[in-house]
Amino acid sequence: MPNNLTYAKSGVNIRSADKFVKFISKITSKHRKRHKQNNIGNFGSVTKIPKNLKNVHIVASTDGVGTKIEIANELNIFNTIGIDLVAMSVNDILVQGGKPFIFLDYISINKINQNKLKYIFKGINKGCKISRCELVGGETAEMPGTYSKGKFDIAGFCVGLVEKNKILNQKKIKKNNLVIAIPSSGLHSNGFSLVRYVLKKNKINYKKNIQLKKWLLEPTKIYVKEISKLIDLKLINGCAHITGGGIKDNISRIIPRGMCAKINLDQIKTKKVFTWLKNNKISDEEMLKTFNCGVGFVIITDNKNFSKIKKNFTKKYSPYVIGKIINGKSKVLLNGKINW
Repeated sequence: MPNNLTYAKSGVNIRSADKFVKFISKITSKHRKRHKQNNIGNFGSVTKIPKNLKNVHIVASTDGVGTKIEIANELNIFNTIGIDLVAMSVNDILVQGGKPFIFLDYISINKINQNKLKYIFKGINKGCKISRCELVGGETAEMPGTYSKGKFDIAGFCVGLVEKNKILNQKKIKKNNLVIAIPSSGLHSNGFSLVRYVLKKNKINYKKNIQLKKWLLEPTKIYVKEISKLIDLKLINGCAHITGGGIKDNISRIIPRGMCAKINLDQIKTKKVFTWLKNNKISDEEMLKTFNCGVGFVIITDNKNFSKIKKNFTKKYSPYVIGKIINGKSKVLLNGKINW
């Protein structure tokens, strides 16, 4: 009996994977700084920590984009979810006062599709450029039997650096501090299982709706440029990345015991995509605990710093006050109602 069983016949094409790695190496080499070595394709990634940092600490974060990938798959548009992937981790790094330093990605897929993967990766590379961090490696796994035809998942891992005196923690948050909202770009990468349920329940053909397609695949805003500068200027006492769990759950994670962030919901400037969702029979309570509702990032700061902070943002992402810090047992108090 001939020995003719191969890895390729089982559904895993190593040559195809190698071809994709060469593409990644070529793309990243265009943006790699001269003093940095090519880590792509190595067993591990070696990166030198900058000498100008004092008493440096490491901040690490990992995340994915959830079922937003199902929307991308349905629309056959893959050039934005890579940006989402980077955004979800690097924005978390900022909350501790860190600056994104290196990034790794993990892509698992039923069968390697060069065209699809190239679009995903170009988005990842773009996200890293926006975040000012280096893509140093990753893994692409072809997994027949685990994923059905055309299906895939992606995950990202970010390591950031922060000097000890710039670490953000609860100790810096004080009574009467302002709670400032930074607008989101839209849905970001949370709540898509509910979004997809709304689409299915109402039999909405979003493939033919240009506005809906734009809303659904609008990439997550990366706040690195603006927030990093504010951290350097020591204008931030605390901050929160508004993801799954919404405004209340995410702000509560950074509020010290005995204090409360009193949020005025009627001050929130929501976006049309959230109005559309709200009009599809979703309660205010469900909206607030599932989506960012227009607030992608929150800064807590002294009153005197607001005007300085505002100067560092474009008009599209101009900060505005939504509350303040008071004494209280509940870490977050939501007052009023969003004007959908």
